[in-house]
Amino acid sequence: IIWRFPRYQNEIKNGAQLTVRETQVAVLVDQGKFADIYQPGRYQLTTANMPVLSTLRGWKYGFNSPFKVEVYFVNTKQFLNLKWGTKNPIMLRDPEFGPIRMRAFGTYCFKINSDPTKFIKNVAGTDGNFTTEGIQEQLRNFIITKFTDHLGESKIAALDIASNLNEFSAALKESLQVDLEELGIEITKFLVENISLPE
Repeated sequence: IIWRFPRYQNEIKNGAQLTVRETQVAVLVDQGKFADIYQPGRYQLTTANMPVLSTLRGWKYGFNSPFKVEVYFVNTKQFLNLKWGTKNPIMLRDPEFGPIRMRAFGTYCFKINSDPTKFIKNVAGTDGNFTTEGIQEQLRNFIITKFTDHLGESKIAALDIASNLNEFSAALKESLQVDLEELGIEITKFLVENISLPE
């Protein structure tokens, strides 16, 4: 998801070229502060196209010497087919059967918002090589908590759940999006594939 560009002592020269590919965003971090963000394209790093960093550094009339800055590349593509499932059965009160234990599993897709600073600040931190494995457990926990709450509040009878999976998935995706927005994550697809009942 995130890769920090390795530079010797993080030095970059005036006029250096920065290439940001499609499905990427580059973020410059100066002394722990977010500076400029670059969308896909090719850039020559000068004070003209580094307005935030130029202001932070007080470069009114340009600069000649190398400067130190960290460059993070954030992957903005969709991360597909990630799985979620209940580790333990969920206890629910069904109107027909009384208390029952249910299990569920499914898949989801997500991507990082176009402004990646929330994600870096709230999730990845200073990790220069942050992968989906670093967040999958956290996302799974979010999903299970929301799923359990939503299933309990929906009051759908256990035998009617199968006929409501699409509507249930859509409502749950919307509910999850509110929580994940503050982490800079967008759930692009969410599916409840199966809800299993005890024999």
